[in-house]
Amino acid sequence: MTTAPPQKPHSGLPTKPRSAVVRDALGVGAAVGLSGFAFGVTSAGAGMTLAQTCVLSLLVFTGASQFALVGALGAGGAPLPAAAGALLLGVRNAFYGLRLSQVLGLPAAVRPLAAHWVIDETSAVALAQPDRRLARLGFTVTGVTLYAGWNVTTLLGALGAAALGDPAAWGLDVAGPAVFLALLLPMLRDRSSAAPSARAGATPAPGQDGEGTATARPARAAVLRHEVAVAVLAVVLALACVPFLPAGVPVLVAVLAAPAVLAVAALRSRAAARRERSAAARAEEA
Repeated sequence: MTTAPPQKPHSGLPTKPRSAVVRDALGVGAAVGLSGFAFGVTSAGAGMTLAQTCVLSLLVFTGASQFALVGALGAGGAPLPAAAGALLLGVRNAFYGLRLSQVLGLPAAVRPLAAHWVIDETSAVALAQPDRRLARLGFTVTGVTLYAGWNVTTLLGALGAAALGDPAAWGLDVAGPAVFLALLLPMLRDRSSAAPSARAGATPAPGQDGEGTATARPARAAVLRHEVAVAVLAVVLALACVPFLPAGVPVLVAVLAAPAVLAVAALRSRAAARRERSAAARAEEA
């Protein structure tokens, strides 16, 4: 059996010492792992038992899906729509796995176990490394730290909520949304800092000429516009459906935003291509 050549997640990145990778991975794992406390509180407030809460964190281990599930159930939603909404939120991890399978190059026997740790944070740390060896290290340290921290704080949060009584009386019912906002702010900051460089034009990466960079910038801008359009349309659809549909169903309806935006983008692209062909034909006739 041939061995695939090592792939670099980002070949233009400088090399790093192992200690720096471990430090960054521990920081991400510890910081995000603490948000398991919010899930434990939220799950207990939604009526889940201590065992149910802990099993969810042990077996599901994807924060957004867990929050969506207990939130829908706590609002009186049926189990099937609540589980479907949580599953749709977790689909993104499958796409992370496709990329990480190439970057990490793990043996077949290890992949099913590693798949349980394929989430936003482990993917981000692994893909930020310059080579396969450091990507594996970052993925493993982040996964171990985050999995342990998330499950321990989930237990503590659920126990604390049970001791305190009704979480809403203490204002702890907003813990879940607060965690989502805390995770969203760095992403917004990264996008705002990246936008000026995309508009002004960054220095070409090694092995990439100026023409390639100039061609890639409009493509990145188009992707960014599509992402924003999908997010806005999803919010509008979900809010419009909340008064009329059971809890958990608006999330399913919001998923329609992605194919709708892609369909409109495809139509606009075909229309632009037709206009270009018509203009070229008129120029030839002239």
